[in-house]
Amino acid sequence: MTAFHTESGSLADGRRILYFNTAPDAGRASFADKRDLGERVSAGHMRYDVLRDEWVAVSAGRSSRPPLPVACPLCPSEGEDLTEIPAPDYEVAVFENRFPSFGGFEAPGTLAPADPGTGMETAVPASGRCEVVCFSDDHDASLVDLGPERVELVVRALAQRTAELSARGDVAQVFCFENRGVEIGVTLHHPHGQIYAYPYVTPQTRKHLYAARRHRERTGRDLFDDILASESAGPRVIAENDHWIAFTPYAARWPFEVHLYPKRRFADLTELTDESIAAFAPLYLDVLKRCDGAFPGEAMPYMAGWHQAPVGEGRELGRLRLEIVSIRRGAGKVKFLASSESVMGGFVNDLGPETAAEILKEAL
Repeated sequence: MTAFHTESGSLADGRRILYFNTAPDAGRASFADKRDLGERVSAGHMRYDVLRDEWVAVSAGRSSRPPLPVACPLCPSEGEDLTEIPAPDYEVAVFENRFPSFGGFEAPGTLAPADPGTGMETAVPASGRCEVVCFSDDHDASLVDLGPERVELVVRALAQRTAELSARGDVAQVFCFENRGVEIGVTLHHPHGQIYAYPYVTPQTRKHLYAARRHRERTGRDLFDDILASESAGPRVIAENDHWIAFTPYAARWPFEVHLYPKRRFADLTELTDESIAAFAPLYLDVLKRCDGAFPGEAMPYMAGWHQAPVGEGRELGRLRLEIVSIRRGAGKVKFLASSESVMGGFVNDLGPETAAEILKEAL
């Protein structure tokens, strides 16, 4: 089991930074942020879409983010190159996003109203929290390069953040994710992910909970248990061990889509056992290596996100799992989300789940 120690410090504008270390008393939080940042930036507001029955965050301040400086803002501070990380080195670091989509206020706000009313224009403050998770101080690395011990440390950091954010009072759901690749739109290539602590339950999760509730009412069984049973016996399993299974789902929407399920039910990352975390790390790295090996010489652009149960209502129906999706559809080819996907939400899979699964199984 990877050791786990936490240090807490502050950035120049009052935002919090956390260092997650494998050794005690590393002293990284003792380094002061020497920048002059002015006052902290708060998120804007949320508007309720009466037609889609969902909230939209409006954060115009994010468009005024400064262009990427010469010094990568996620590298350790060195000499005159002062970054978001005051310490001269680190293993895993987490800090509040300087230009958040949610939160940034001095104190927790309130949840989005469960009943927005009948008005056509309803707006509330965008409470919640946005954080950046730095996987390594090595600018040129990628998560797949960092080894199982580092992946374990990252997962433990995400679990700690999920627990603390869930207890704020203005967070309904915690979403931990990573985007990689210029094809996805990534401009900051330092290995990192993000955390969005939403003040509402996301539309995707509401759909999943509805499906799980309907399945239970019809069959008396758990939907995710039945998905696992079906996929475990099918042809699209990519890799598995005693604790986890990775598969391309039967109705995958994306050219490459892999779901990683724990074989036991956990509501969120905070419930994972030490054995489950230790078993997850090598399996996840195996899947990522297969993704990069699918088309030799072309690192797979991907979006990876943890589905976690809501903090409140519906938690008993949710299930922790990781979803990896990519717009890569072939060597030198990407799938653009055109009108059917973007306007109507009607996905068309150009590759086919069985074909994608076979490519990944043979990639190593």
